[in-house]
Amino acid sequence: MEKEDKISKIVDKVLKQVFGEEATSLIYKHLEKNHGVKPNEISEKIEVFAKGLEEFLSTGAYIIEKKILEDICSTYGLLRRLELERMQEECDFVSQLKSLKQRA
Repeated sequence: MEKEDKISKIVDKVLKQVFGEEATSLIYKHLEKNHGVKPNEISEKIEVFAKGLEEFLSTGAYIIEKKILEDICSTYGLLRRLELERMQEECDFVSQLKSLKQRA
């Protein structure tokens, strides 16, 4: 459960860095209202989170997803940048995050 919380906190940090407090709040409201995902459930409902984020931000979601993955990697010290880039070419966000969770 601790790992799940850490991932949700990283997602929160990235969203707030990029969009600020108010816009992040709007994103969370959209996710909760339309997809039933609360901020503290992001890690366990990653597929639904990704779908909702992509719906809300369109192609902009991919940049956010990449930043989330980079932050998770640096937090856990898991992968070198080259490995992350190779992984991003091969997999979607959800697959990558699941893979990172298993390694952490």
